[in-house]
Amino acid sequence: MTLSPEIMTSVEQLGYRVTVGDVATQAGLELNVAQQGLLALASDSGGHLQVAKSGDIIYLFPQNFKTIIRNKYWKLRFKETLKKIWNALFYLIRISFGVILIASVVLMMITIGMIIVAISSNSERDRDSQESRGPGYGGNFIFLPNFSDLFWVFYPDHNYSLHRDKSYQSSEKNQQESDLNFLEAIFSFLFGEGNPNYDLEESRWREIGSVIRNNKGAIIAQQISPYLDKITQYDEDSEDYMLPILTRFNGYPKVSPQGEIIYYFPELQVTAQLHKKRLVTSYLKEKSYYFSRASSRQIMLAIGLGVLNFILALVLGYLIKDPKLINQMTGLVSFASSIYWILLVYAIAFLGIPLIRHFWIQWRNNRIEYRNMIRQKRAENLLQPNESLQQKIKYACEFAAEKLITEADISYTTEKDVLEQEFER
Repeated sequence: MTLSPEIMTSVEQLGYRVTVGDVATQAGLELNVAQQGLLALASDSGGHLQVAKSGDIIYLFPQNFKTIIRNKYWKLRFKETLKKIWNALFYLIRISFGVILIASVVLMMITIGMIIVAISSNSERDRDSQESRGPGYGGNFIFLPNFSDLFWVFYPDHNYSLHRDKSYQSSEKNQQESDLNFLEAIFSFLFGEGNPNYDLEESRWREIGSVIRNNKGAIIAQQISPYLDKITQYDEDSEDYMLPILTRFNGYPKVSPQGEIIYYFPELQVTAQLHKKRLVTSYLKEKSYYFSRASSRQIMLAIGLGVLNFILALVLGYLIKDPKLINQMTGLVSFASSIYWILLVYAIAFLGIPLIRHFWIQWRNNRIEYRNMIRQKRAENLLQPNESLQQKIKYACEFAAEKLITEADISYTTEKDVLEQEFER
C-alpha cells in the first residue's frame, strides 16, 4: 500500500502516539483509509500496537519513522530528488517568460533600427549627393536603441534601494511590496499564482472532523452545514447532506423523544492524548483569487514593456512588407522576419491573457463571495438558536464523550514480549 503523506504528517503533529480517530480528525480522512494507512505505516516504520483493556488500539511510532522509511524505500528518495529537480525546472519556466519578453523587445528594436538605417542608406545612395550625407551621415543611427538604458528593466527596484530618501520612505508603506524579482513578476502577471483554494476539500474535512471532536463526538446537522455546499431546501429539511459525513467517520444517527435527529461518532470519541479544543472557523471560507503577487510597480513595468513589444511588432510588420528590401538583408533582420508571426502572436498574447484573466477572476470571486455568504448565514443561525435547535443540541450532549487511553489502560503491546508482559502483570 502507498504510504500517505497526510497520515505521516498527522502522526508527527500528534506526538507519534495516535488512534485511528485522532488521525482521521487531524487529516480529514475516512476512518477506514486512516486505519489502513496506519497499519501500513506501522509495518514499514517499525511501529507498535497497544491494545487497551476496552479493545481500543493505539499506534505508537518511533520519532525517526520518516528516516526509517526513507532509507528503506528507494522510491521515496527518488521522489524527493525528482521534486527538487522539478522545483528548479519550474523556476526556469517561470523566469523564461520574462526573458522571452526582454529578448523580443531587444530583437525587434535592433531589427527596426537596422532596417531604418538600410532605408536611409538606400535613399542617400539614390540621391548620390555627398554633401547631404557628409557630416550628418552618422545621424542615421539615432533610431538604434540606447541599450545602456534598456537593461534597467532587470532591476525594477534598483533606484528604489539605492536612492531612498526620507520622503520616499514615508510613502513606502503605502506601496504594495513584493518578494518576486522582475522575471518572476512577469510570470505572475501573465498567469497569476494558481488556485488559492487548491486544498479546499482537505480543509473542509479537517474542519468537519475538528467540529465533531470539539463536541466530543456528538453533533447536530446544523453544526456541520456551514462547511458544506449545494444544500437544497429539501436537504435542509431531510438532512441528507449528513450521509457522506456519517459514511466517512462511521457515525450513527439517533432520534430524540421529540423526533429530532442527532449524530454521534463513537470512534472519534477515543483518543490517545488529551486534546484541547481546536480553533476552527465558524464557517468554511473560500479565499478569493488575486490577480498577481507582483507589486504595482512591477505590474506597471510589465504592462509598459508589453505595450512597447506590441508597438514594435506592428512597426516591424510594416517595415518588412517590402520583400526587395528584406531580400537584400541577411543575418538578424532575415531571422526576425522569418519569425515575425511568432513575435506578433506573443505580443498579443502577453497583453490579452492578463486582460481575459482579470475578468475571469472577477467572475470567480463573485461566485466565491456568494458561497461564503450562504455558509456565513448558516453559521449565524447557530449563534441564536431557536427552541428546536436548543433541544437538539441538548440531546446531542447526552451522547458526547471523550475516552482517553493512558498507559495504565494498555493490556498488550507489541513493544515487549508476551511473557514479559504477563510477568509484569
